[in-house]
Amino acid sequence: MNARIEAMRSQLAALHPTYLDIVDESHRHAGHAGASAGGGHYVVHIVSENFSGSNTMARHRMIYSALAEMLKCEIHALTLHTYTPDEYTLLNLNKELSC
Repeated sequence: MNARIEAMRSQLAALHPTYLDIVDESHRHAGHAGASAGGGHYVVHIVSENFSGSNTMARHRMIYSALAEMLKCEIHALTLHTYTPDEYTLLNLNKELSC
Protein backbone atom coordinates (compact mmCIF):
# COMPACT_ATOMS: atom_id res chain seq x y z
CA MET A 1 0.00 0.00 0.00
CA ASN A 2 1.39 3.40 -0.87
CA ALA A 3 2.22 6.13 1.62
CA ARG A 4 -0.57 8.43 0.45
CA ILE A 5 -3.23 5.76 1.03
CA GLU A 6 -1.73 5.03 4.45
CA ALA A 7 -1.95 8.75 5.28
CA MET A 8 -5.58 8.84 4.12
CA ARG A 9 -6.38 5.79 6.28
CA SER A 10 -4.76 7.50 9.24
CA GLN A 11 -6.78 10.70 8.76
CA LEU A 12 -10.05 8.84 8.20
CA ALA A 13 -9.52 6.85 11.42
CA ALA A 14 -11.08 9.89 13.15
CA LEU A 15 -14.43 8.67 11.78
CA HIS A 16 -13.99 5.26 13.47
CA PRO A 17 -14.73 3.22 10.35
CA THR A 18 -15.76 -0.40 10.71
CA TYR A 19 -14.76 -0.88 7.08
CA LEU A 20 -12.48 1.25 4.94
CA ASP A 21 -11.22 0.56 1.43
CA ILE A 22 -9.27 3.10 -0.60
CA VAL A 23 -8.42 2.46 -4.25
CA ASP A 24 -5.90 4.59 -6.13
CA GLU A 25 -7.22 5.20 -9.65
CA SER A 26 -4.64 7.83 -10.55
CA HIS A 27 -3.29 5.67 -13.37
CA ARG A 28 -6.66 5.99 -15.12
CA HIS A 29 -6.22 9.77 -15.25
CA ALA A 30 -2.71 10.04 -16.67
CA GLY A 31 -2.30 13.31 -18.53
CA HIS A 32 -5.18 14.94 -16.64
CA ALA A 33 -4.30 18.39 -15.28
CA GLY A 34 -4.83 17.36 -11.66
CA ALA A 35 -2.78 14.22 -12.12
CA SER A 36 0.11 16.08 -13.71
CA ALA A 37 0.15 18.45 -10.71
CA GLY A 38 0.67 15.44 -8.43
CA GLY A 39 -2.82 15.07 -6.98
CA GLY A 40 -4.21 11.55 -6.97
CA HIS A 41 -7.64 10.17 -7.87
CA TYR A 42 -9.14 7.86 -5.24
CA VAL A 43 -12.26 5.80 -4.61
CA VAL A 44 -13.19 5.49 -0.93
CA HIS A 45 -15.64 2.96 0.50
CA ILE A 46 -16.23 3.72 4.17
CA VAL A 47 -18.66 2.36 6.76
CA SER A 48 -19.05 4.29 10.00
CA GLU A 49 -21.62 4.65 12.74
CA ASN A 50 -20.68 8.36 12.67
CA PHE A 51 -22.75 8.64 9.47
CA SER A 52 -25.99 7.67 11.25
CA GLY A 53 -28.57 10.41 10.86
CA SER A 54 -26.45 12.30 8.31
CA ASN A 55 -27.34 12.83 4.68
CA THR A 56 -24.87 12.28 1.83
CA MET A 57 -23.60 15.86 1.82
CA ALA A 58 -22.94 15.83 5.57
CA ARG A 59 -21.06 12.54 5.26
CA HIS A 60 -18.92 13.92 2.45
CA ARG A 61 -18.17 17.02 4.52
CA MET A 62 -16.96 14.78 7.36
CA ILE A 63 -14.55 13.09 4.97
CA TYR A 64 -13.40 16.37 3.41
CA SER A 65 -12.76 17.71 6.90
CA ALA A 66 -10.73 14.64 7.88
CA LEU A 67 -8.67 14.88 4.67
CA ALA A 68 -8.48 18.70 4.55
CA GLU A 69 -4.68 18.99 4.48
CA MET A 70 -4.28 16.26 1.87
CA LEU A 71 -6.93 17.85 -0.37
CA LYS A 72 -4.67 20.89 -0.80
CA CYS A 73 -2.10 19.04 -2.94
CA GLU A 74 -2.09 15.27 -2.56
CA ILE A 75 -5.68 14.47 -3.51
CA HIS A 76 -7.16 15.84 -6.70
CA ALA A 77 -10.37 13.79 -6.86
CA LEU A 78 -12.42 11.55 -4.57
CA THR A 79 -15.26 9.21 -5.34
CA LEU A 80 -17.01 8.51 -2.06
CA HIS A 81 -19.25 5.60 -1.06
CA THR A 82 -20.41 6.20 2.52
CA TYR A 83 -22.57 3.87 4.60
CA THR A 84 -23.72 3.24 8.13
CA PRO A 85 -23.21 -0.35 9.29
CA ASP A 86 -26.95 -1.02 8.83
CA GLU A 87 -26.93 0.39 5.30
CA TYR A 88 -23.86 -1.64 4.45
CA THR A 89 -25.53 -4.83 5.65
CA LEU A 90 -28.75 -4.06 3.78
CA LEU A 91 -26.88 -3.40 0.56
CA ASN A 92 -25.23 -6.80 0.93
CA LEU A 93 -21.86 -5.60 -0.27
CA ASN A 94 -20.41 -8.98 0.75
CA LYS A 95 -17.58 -7.51 2.78
CA GLU A 96 -16.89 -8.01 6.44
CA LEU A 97 -17.41 -5.09 8.76
CA SER A 98 -13.87 -4.92 10.05
CA CYS A 99 -10.79 -2.89 9.28
